[in-house]
Formats: sequence, structure tokens, C-alpha cells
Amino acid sequence: MASAFFSSPQTTLSNSTIYHSSSRNIHLFTRLSPPQKPTRVPCSLSIAKSPFPAKPNNEIKFSEKWRSRVSFFPSFLKKKGKDRETMKEELLEAISALDRGAEATPDNQERVDQIARELEAVNTIKEPLKSNFLNGKWELIYTTSRSILQSQRPKFLRPNGKIYQAINADTLRAQNMETWPYFNQVTANLVPLSSTKVAVKFDTFKIAGLIPIKAPGRARGELEITYLDEELRISRGDKGNLFILKMVDPSYRVPL
Repeated sequence: MASAFFSSPQTTLSNSTIYHSSSRNIHLFTRLSPPQKPTRVPCSLSIAKSPFPAKPNNEIKFSEKWRSRVSFFPSFLKKKGKDRETMKEELLEAISALDRGAEATPDNQERVDQIARELEAVNTIKEPLKSNFLNGKWELIYTTSRSILQSQRPKFLRPNGKIYQAINADTLRAQNMETWPYFNQVTANLVPLSSTKVAVKFDTFKIAGLIPIKAPGRARGELEITYLDEELRISRGDKGNLFILKMVDPSYRVPL
């Protein structure tokens, strides 16, 4: 327990095109003014030439290609990333059958860590040590810390009951609590290192929750709070361990 779980292309009209078109129209007008006999107008002159040159093939292809792409924009714009609540649901589902992490395989651990990092990336509480969301008793629901899980032991010798961690940022105190079957506890002082990280200095262990023992000087670590809201907290320790906790009692106070 001493481990801190803590572009439409533009068509231009050149002068030469306008002149050429006008000459043909004047010629057509003279041939048709007043005839002695019905005059057959050559078919080739009965159709006025368009003053606008035809689009080159590459422009047609570009236009068609552009129109085809436009149809994809609405569906693209409708796509949205996962929101925080969806991520939290995925995280809780991923850890639900892992016995707080004791039964996690390397693939399980990688999956949980991936979702945790997605949540950390959208964390809105930038200074958790100043947030009221931090205060109270949290239940540990997942960790990679073997010293807490005692995963090397047979299952009946592991901590089988709930494990809690309480933090009070105003007094800079923390407490870890095991329940069945050992009921061990440890309290600690917190020393802020940044707006998200604290040094943890354990001061007193309680065996079975009753027998106090002064903690040795080496019983210390660091804890960084990487995600926080009113329900969920993600922390990472100085040994690289991941801790995921849910709030159970925001009114709880750590003993001084």
C-alpha cells in the first residue's frame, strides 16, 4: 500500500473570338437581305457559331470530379469524435471483468491505457489540485500496480474487498484504505510539485486498521492527476503505474 496510487474554372472571351463571330453574323445578314428568288441558305451558315469556346477535356474532367467530391462533404461534416461520456463508458466496460486489473492480460492493459489516454487528452480540469472534484473518498477500480493488487498471490490471499483512496487538497492529506480481509491503512502528506502532480510522503501505517506504525523514510512516491471530473479520476504514479478511481463519498475527510 506504500505505492502511490496516487477553385469553377473561369471561361475568358478573347477579342479574336468576338471579331470572328461578328464577321460571320454580318455575312449571314447580307445573304438574306431582300432576295429576288427564294435563296437557300447553306446549312453551314444557318447555325451561328457559339462565341464561347468549348471547355477543354481536362476542365470537364475537373468539373465532374469536383462535383463528385462535393457530395461527400455533408457526410464528412457530420462525423464527430467520441464525447467524454462515451469514452468513460468504454473505459468502465473495458475494466469491468478485470478484477481491478489483477486478471488483466497485456492486451487488456494496452486497451485500458489507450482509452485512458483518450480521456486524458480531453481533460478540462487543468489544475486538479485546486478543484473541489478532487476532495473525498475514491474507490480504486483499476490499477497496474502489482504491490497493491498482490496479483502474484493466490486469489484468496489477495485484497478481496474494496480499496479506497481519499484526498483532501485543502489540507494536503491522503489516505489509502484496504477492506476485507486485511483492513490495512496508510496516511500521507502531499507536497505539490505542479498544478497536477504531488510528492507523496507516507507517515503512518495501520495494521488491520488498528495498530499504528510509523512509516519508514523510504515510503514515498509521486502521483500525477491526469484526468478529473466529479465521477472519475485517472492518475499515474512515478513507477509508471496507472490508477483509475470512481468517487464514492465527496464529504470524506482524511485524518490529520
